[in-house]
Amino acid sequence: MITLLKTAILLNTSWKSICQGPVSKLSEKVHVLPQTVLYIADAETFSGHEDCHGQKKARKRNSKETAISLEKLLPKRCQVLGLVTPGIVATPMGSRGNRPQEIEDGEAGFALLFPKIDGVKIHTFHLFKDLKNKVFDESKFAEAGLKNNPDLRVVLLFGYNSWRTGATRFLHQIINPLNEKSIILAGGHVENFTSLTSENGNNQPGDSCGVVGLAFSGPQIQSATVLLDQDVVDERTAEAAMQRLKAANIPEHNTIGFMFACVGRGYQHYKTKRNLEADAFRKFFPSIPLFGFFGHGEIGCDRIVTGNFILRECNDVKDNLLHGYTTVMTLIHLGSTKPNQV
Repeated sequence: MITLLKTAILLNTSWKSICQGPVSKLSEKVHVLPQTVLYIADAETFSGHEDCHGQKKARKRNSKETAISLEKLLPKRCQVLGLVTPGIVATPMGSRGNRPQEIEDGEAGFALLFPKIDGVKIHTFHLFKDLKNKVFDESKFAEAGLKNNPDLRVVLLFGYNSWRTGATRFLHQIINPLNEKSIILAGGHVENFTSLTSENGNNQPGDSCGVVGLAFSGPQIQSATVLLDQDVVDERTAEAAMQRLKAANIPEHNTIGFMFACVGRGYQHYKTKRNLEADAFRKFFPSIPLFGFFGHGEIGCDRIVTGNFILRECNDVKDNLLHGYTTVMTLIHLGSTKPNQV
């Protein structure tokens, strides 16, 4: 595992046993206490069955129970963001020796545990549509650390309830002010989020639409994204996209990769060939672990943030960041600083 993410635990097929088992199953592998946690699992994991001792039938869990079981393993002051998606992308144990896997079917999940890192601030945020007001209150950006923050480098955005009336308009209200050349925006639409704990104590309104996410701030952070659009249809064109990402020259030490793909891609898009995009990423970035999900729409474009340098000039026209039937690949370099021991 890379140094800054040595606390990352892949929960893949052992997800249920860790959620139900003793705290030691997770804590015995944690050497630096996490301050921020991102965990993602498919819907089957959160609505599956757990064993009930002394009973003939297993009891069906709900997502809240699963989230509570997992969060009991974490420090109380830890910021936690949990997402439910149709499928996931994960590198087993976050190890450079393992092949990243596109898991489109079956129960799977992972958790990334970020410790305190000198010079880097990672925080969760939640912005949702106020059903009583048509105009979004932009003061919420400052409260979320997304405004008046000169060190902001990367924002991972995850929309939920995107099928509701007004959801697309609301998403544009969030993205347009952030669509600047000095910030990387990436993410996608998820089925739901199961947890979002932060210093501000955000809660989820059930009937609204909104976005949750992670913001990465710090002058040492470097990042880049590329968009694999509908013209990427085979191994050759997928690798061409990875070559664009490689050309960004993002340092590969202390770097993590994210893949946000449409549920219509994967083996269905590539005519039954599985794992094509994750394998293309590994070919060019064998030492960088890759994580992400299959969702219902993607956020991102071709962009590099290393100081003021960008990959593509758009003649002052803002990039189109909302897509469907695409994949967004993202690199986030957290600098060379080691994590603080707690």
